[in-house]
Amino acid sequence: MRRFSLPLLLVFSTASFAAEVAEDKKKKPTKTADLPEVVITATRSATPLSQVPAAVKTLDKKQMEERLTRTFPEALRETPGVSIQKTSNGQGSPFIRGFTGFRNLMMVDGIRFNNSTFRDGPNQYWNTIDQYGIDRVEVLPSQGSVLYGSDAIGGTVNAFTKGSGFLSEAEGSFFSHGRADYRYSTAEHSNVEHLETSIGEGQKWGLHAGVTLSQFGDVTDGSGRRQRHTGYDQWAFDVRLDIALDDQWTFTAAHQQVRQNDVWRTHSTNSGVSFEGTAVGTDRVRLFDQERSLTYARLAGKDLNSFIDNASLTVSVQTAGENQFRVTGGGTRSYNIVDVDTLGADLQFTSESPIGTLVYGVDFYEDFVQSHASDNPFQGAVADNSTYSLLGVHIQDAIDFGERVHLFLGERYTHATARLGSFQNPTTLAQQSFTNSWDNFSGSVRFVIDLDERDRYSLYGGVSQAFRAPNLSDLSRFDVALSGRKETPATDLSPEKYLTYEIGLKANTESLTASLAYFYTKLDNLIIRRSTSVPLQDTKANGGDGYMQGFEFAARWRIDKHWSLFGHLAWVEGEADQFIGTTTQKRREPLGKISPLVGYGGVRWQTTDQRFWTEFVCLTYGEAGRLNTSDQLDTQRVPPNGTPSFWLLTLRGGYSVTENLILTASLDNLLNKTYRYHGSGSNEPGFGANLGVTVKF
Repeated sequence: MRRFSLPLLLVFSTASFAAEVAEDKKKKPTKTADLPEVVITATRSATPLSQVPAAVKTLDKKQMEERLTRTFPEALRETPGVSIQKTSNGQGSPFIRGFTGFRNLMMVDGIRFNNSTFRDGPNQYWNTIDQYGIDRVEVLPSQGSVLYGSDAIGGTVNAFTKGSGFLSEAEGSFFSHGRADYRYSTAEHSNVEHLETSIGEGQKWGLHAGVTLSQFGDVTDGSGRRQRHTGYDQWAFDVRLDIALDDQWTFTAAHQQVRQNDVWRTHSTNSGVSFEGTAVGTDRVRLFDQERSLTYARLAGKDLNSFIDNASLTVSVQTAGENQFRVTGGGTRSYNIVDVDTLGADLQFTSESPIGTLVYGVDFYEDFVQSHASDNPFQGAVADNSTYSLLGVHIQDAIDFGERVHLFLGERYTHATARLGSFQNPTTLAQQSFTNSWDNFSGSVRFVIDLDERDRYSLYGGVSQAFRAPNLSDLSRFDVALSGRKETPATDLSPEKYLTYEIGLKANTESLTASLAYFYTKLDNLIIRRSTSVPLQDTKANGGDGYMQGFEFAARWRIDKHWSLFGHLAWVEGEADQFIGTTTQKRREPLGKISPLVGYGGVRWQTTDQRFWTEFVCLTYGEAGRLNTSDQLDTQRVPPNGTPSFWLLTLRGGYSVTENLILTASLDNLLNKTYRYHGSGSNEPGFGANLGVTVKF
């Protein structure tokens, strides 16, 4: 296993030098008033949170810093309506309104992160996003297909990266916003070092750069057992340049890259641990190396004083590499490699229409896939020498009826094409190629009604269509799935279709922020697993008609300038038709690995100047006992009687010693419980301390 380190002496020496340089910088322009919180993802344009037709959840860098989060999926753990699954310590997958994996759409700076090789169910890809490079996250539940295309079923998550903030600087050169972070965890046996800085010229240009080195050790669970091979190494860096071409146009160029080394999937190996009766795997080794990168250029104009008010053009290149090495219990060695290059382009406009505000545009993404395996001459985990393209055209009109009623009408056309260059026919075992394409129209009608003149209370709701086109993983995956079962190609698939009804209330007053929502999603043509006549071998087929429904409640009450109470509750349940054995007959079963009841609550106290703060929080997951046939077959991750409930208590706080030195600490799992998230492959940390040090310059 490769190890990386960044000596603390170097971090703090650099910070000290930069702090001296920063003393001479010019002060930022003073803000005249606090602006309302604005979100982008829900409407593809900057809109006050109170005016969007959804309960958008936000997560900013300050919250992630205070919670000392380890990975990006874990950073979402305390977000209302989001639960977490972790196949291994290095692989996390959020559930949003009951859906996970490729049925949630992830974006970075508005650029599609999902690619056509994403696997069904919980997967590891979101773990390759470095949370230290993120400024803000928006979670849009149950929506996104109309504005962003395929996969946005459970929801759309948009991560906005950090920039230099050059527009908030006074004219003249600056060297500022630098910081060095260090995080240490006792139960995780981990060390994380992060360094970032920004330079530029106020109002003209700015350059931001950051690097993160992580050494995650083997996790000790609540029983005191140190779980072998749950540790791994990771490095990440990002750089972003923003240039103000004039008062209207801005150019942005950015690059980010992440690498993970030796991430074991321990549940399928003899290094795994049994939990409440789960089976221990037989593989001697099963590990992944993963790497991803994103490079993009964006030209954006605002207040153009023509028929087009705002415009943006984004061109992107992404790479994703996945290298699996496996040694079976009998000593057979194999490797499986998947490399994906994705080209993307997004053109968007905003214009005033005769009755509202139009947001419209076109986007295109194409994947180029190479996939190889040592034990298959024709393909790796997915078809080799393949391409997959998504072309979309979208339009949405925001219409105001008076001052209190706002209507949003949207429509999208999508054309998807899959070209499988080389894969193995599961019946004849011969080499085969395949091409197919699909077309889809999805629409939505959503509304917001202001219930008072000050926009403090609102009623929102609507009906939204969504879809998911079969991807390369659906069509051609030839790989180990569940607990040692083999998944084989299935080319006779059609797109999944969804229809979501939602109604909710929102409140945003001087002391209270709250939301309450109920949703019902109808599932049509769901792609599901079915057994074949070959033992321990599955394929896929359409046929999973059913539903997903649930409610969410979230609130934060600011009692006074010192005290606040907060919490949320989320419940989902769903069923779909599943095939019975190898027959074409079906029966209604619960949806697989569905999230249990999740509750969260806490109390916070802080000083008037917010230099010192502390909070006590409780996170609880209910019992996950409704299992379908697929869950029951996944014996290495799902206990025979379901996953037990658990309570997590955390005490954390922080102190700003000076403007440039911040100390943060937390005591996690105070009850020292031995637990794991439903469908996960290893136990979570027992009682432990997380310590954080931040030096700003």
